[in-house]
Formats: sequence, structure tokens, C-alpha cells
Amino acid sequence: MVIWETGPGAKVPFLLKFNINTQIRFLNTQNSDREFTDHLGVTREVHVRNDITVNRAMFILGGYVFDPRARYSFTVWTSAGSASIVIASNIGWYFDKALTVTGGYTGVPGSRSLVNTFPFFASTDRTMADNLFRPGFTQGVWASGELPHDLNYLAFVGNGLNTLNVSAQKIDTHLAMSGSLWWEPLGAYGPPGKSRNMYDDFYAEKKVRVRLGTSFTHSREDRFSNLDQSSPENTSLYNSDGVLTFSTGAFAPGVTVDLATYEMWAIDGGFKWNGLAINGQYYLRRLDDFEADGPLPLTSTKDDGGELSVGHFVKPRKLMVYGRGSWVRGEFSDSREIGAGMKWHYLPTERLWMTAELFNISQGRSPYNGTFTPYTNGMNGWVPMLQVVLAF
Repeated sequence: MVIWETGPGAKVPFLLKFNINTQIRFLNTQNSDREFTDHLGVTREVHVRNDITVNRAMFILGGYVFDPRARYSFTVWTSAGSASIVIASNIGWYFDKALTVTGGYTGVPGSRSLVNTFPFFASTDRTMADNLFRPGFTQGVWASGELPHDLNYLAFVGNGLNTLNVSAQKIDTHLAMSGSLWWEPLGAYGPPGKSRNMYDDFYAEKKVRVRLGTSFTHSREDRFSNLDQSSPENTSLYNSDGVLTFSTGAFAPGVTVDLATYEMWAIDGGFKWNGLAINGQYYLRRLDDFEADGPLPLTSTKDDGGELSVGHFVKPRKLMVYGRGSWVRGEFSDSREIGAGMKWHYLPTERLWMTAELFNISQGRSPYNGTFTPYTNGMNGWVPMLQVVLAF
């Protein structure tokens, strides 16, 4: 939504746009067990939910000023579920379609779901596996653009995997490096605009479109907290049994890991045709080079997993049915989820919809915890969700 734009030849070129992402969600996880046991035999509590939340609300003011190449944005992001507020801004320079350099807050591009796809996923929320493996959000500098032969890229250097609520005084001196490359050999995966990289084939184009991509991230992660604190401030990493990597007792009784190196490689692919969309991703994660305050029984962990979603518009631009699944094969535990739902665009636009979904964690338990996601660590069983999303 354009609030103000100067005309051609203006002494001070200026553009101000206004965008909103809002998600209202009903979530019920009461079918889950109330406890789970980690790989060391420790019994831990499962937090169950039955609530209605303004799960995400964000508004973005952005555009250019002084010169059409001088880009800026200002974002306020809130989540009632996690009782958090983040105020972020970016400043960039557009050289040409092959290179834009930007500095500020962004998602670390280690997963396709963090490269200009939010919130246009098949099921609105990221899957269990994607939440476990993917990086998070931080401050940094990145270059992006479109290269010849239908190649696109985003290369990033930043403060860590997830430092939204960590002060600069506590952020360590190690920088995270991440990048994503994707190829669209049969043309753009979606029409120009905010939903350009959406997973669904809302417009039901008759031609086949394909997206093939890969991403890689390397980061030396710090616990951020003093050793006398019972819980770490770095909550970006979970082990496959649902225990925070930096929590005391995650690998050995009474032992705390202070530093660890995270490396993750992801391969993704997508296919669209005539209202049908298939999207998938495979993850391979390694944690190693541990520094701890006591002996550990291992020197590294290796986990892998994947996700797959299939959606089809049974009524073009109106009603889509979909199925999805994700799985984790971990060092300490395996887990799997399956789900199905309907997405109803009750106005003729891809920017407003309602989703009704039922998913099940049938093998193992959720290894991830995030209050603005549907998942809490250790949960299992059937989970109904109802969501309304506005994204313009």
C-alpha cells in the first residue's frame, strides 16, 4: 500500500509503502502426554496449550529516499504467544537486479522458509523439522540479486543464529555465515510482488514452474549466559530429544556446554502446475567443537530430516486442500509428523485466507519448542489449528 510517492523529476525522490502481516490462531495441544523422557532418562514437563492468540503481528514501513537506489525499511514485530516485541530496521543500496546490499535485521537464509517466503507456506507455519534445523533472525549484512540463467542468490554475514532478544554486550565475537542459491529454469516461481516465492499455486498457471535450491550455514554459537544461570539465553538450538543444547544436563548430568559449532546444509525443490504445488526440503545438521565445564560422552552430533507438502486448489483461487509431513532422524531420538488441512481464500486475493488443519506427531515427540509455532518440546498426539492470516 503506497502512502506517498513523489513524481518523476522530484528534487527529493521519496517512496513510503505500508505492509502488514497478521495471524490469529486457535491451537489445542491437550491430546499430548504431560511428560517426556530425554535420552539420559530425565523426565521433563510438556507444556500443553489451548488458546487463541494474535500469534504474529508486524507492520513494515519501507521504500526509498533521496535516490530510488537508497532503500530503507522499518519493522515492528510482535507475538502475543511469546510476549515479545522486536523493532527492526534495514538500510540498503540497489545497484541493479543482480546486486542489492542491505544491512539490518533479517532471517538467516539457511532454509527456504527464511528466504522471502513468509508467511506464504502451504500450512502458514513452518514444519516441525524446519523449526528444529533452520537458523533464526539476527542483525547482519547481506547481498542479494538475480543472476543470468534464472539463478537467484542471498549471501549473509551476521551476529549468530538468533539474537533478537540478546543485547550487544552479550553477543560473542564469532560471526555467522549463511547463503542460499536457487534456480528457476522454467520461469519465475510466482508473479512479482510480496507473494513471489509462495509455496501454493494460487494463480493456477497452465505452465509448469520449478524451483531448485540449496542453502548452507556455519556459526560458532555461544550460550550467552553466565554459568550460574539455570537457563541459557541462546535458545536457537535443540537436540533431537527436545532438550536445549545449551541447557545444563543436555549431554551429561550436571555438565553445561558453553560453545558449539553449528553447520547445516539444506536442499529444497518445488513444482507448480495448474493449481497443484509440491514443495520439499532435506536438512543435514552437525554440532561439534564443544567447549563445556565437564566431560562429554561425545564430540559431535549429526541429525538429518526433511519436509514435504502437497496442495491443490479444488476451486481455483478459492479453496485449496493440502497434506504435509516432516521427520527428524536424530542422534538421540527420531520424530515424525503428518497433517492435512484446507485453505480458504474468502476474498479474491492470495493475501487473505483461513486455514483449518489437523496434524499428528505419531512417532517420537516434538524436538522443538517455540511459542509462536504450534510446537512445544516433548509434545505428541493430535493437534487441531485454525488460523486467519492477512498479509499485504
